[in-house]
Amino acid sequence: MINPCPRIVFVIPYFGRWPFWMPLFLESCRHNPDIDWLLFSDCGVPENLPPNVTLETTTFQAYCQLVSRRLDIEFRPTQAYKLCDIKPALGYIHADRLEGYDFWAFGDIDVVYGNLRQYFTAERLASRDLFSTHERRVAGHLCLIRNTVAGREVFKRIRNWQERFIDDRHLALDEGAFSRIFLWRKNFPDPLFNLVGKFNPWRRRSEFTEAFSTPGGCIKWHDGSQQFPLRWYWRNGGLTNDRDGDRTFPYFHFVCWKRNEWSAMPEPDPVWIRRLATAPAWMIDATGFHQGEL
Repeated sequence: MINPCPRIVFVIPYFGRWPFWMPLFLESCRHNPDIDWLLFSDCGVPENLPPNVTLETTTFQAYCQLVSRRLDIEFRPTQAYKLCDIKPALGYIHADRLEGYDFWAFGDIDVVYGNLRQYFTAERLASRDLFSTHERRVAGHLCLIRNTVAGREVFKRIRNWQERFIDDRHLALDEGAFSRIFLWRKNFPDPLFNLVGKFNPWRRRSEFTEAFSTPGGCIKWHDGSQQFPLRWYWRNGGLTNDRDGDRTFPYFHFVCWKRNEWSAMPEPDPVWIRRLATAPAWMIDATGFHQGEL
């Protein structure tokens, strides 16, 4: 019998300073009221925190000490960005916070969520144990894993994971080494890639489907072109763009604009951003966030 509403929690540690778009990220969480977020941070408690977002205040040093205890390693990175490497282990590290949840997820905060339940339906979640929103790698910005012992411990199949976790360099283990557990010979042509996958039990219980969440990157758009949307529209929890009509998307990962166009612009007024987050609709483009649908 299919669980009519599998419980999901995102586990996200983040240290340093909240990005200017944090109120908008949180508002998109609010509009997914039956999904929870658990954040660990030293950035302070944002105003108007949604009821489905729990923020546990801690220092970066204390959090690293927790990781060290739970994983039995000496985890002492000099930069918080190293936390990306241990994303696949977050379910294991925080197993005590996952009771009652069917899935746990790791992800990023440079995203705006649409209607996640519309994408991750109960029927879909019943069929697999891991869900990545990229076709040929684990998406570090959103990956769901079934909350079982096997799902919490699968990261231990990363070769030399202890040594790589304590290496101070960022090694992109969440999208690289972790992906290779599930995807063998990922550069093979489709027929061979799919054939090889049939012999991998981890692949057989996983879904790797391109959700087209990250335009402007190395992945072509759904029609095979490099013509990406120029504007994204968030309306009362739904997410569309200027290219695909009424087609909705589970989330928009705006990392390319963040790294490129936005990095050369001054940050918007935080009071204005907080006010924008309370509006029923806003638009996102290469120049930032805007009121309504321009």
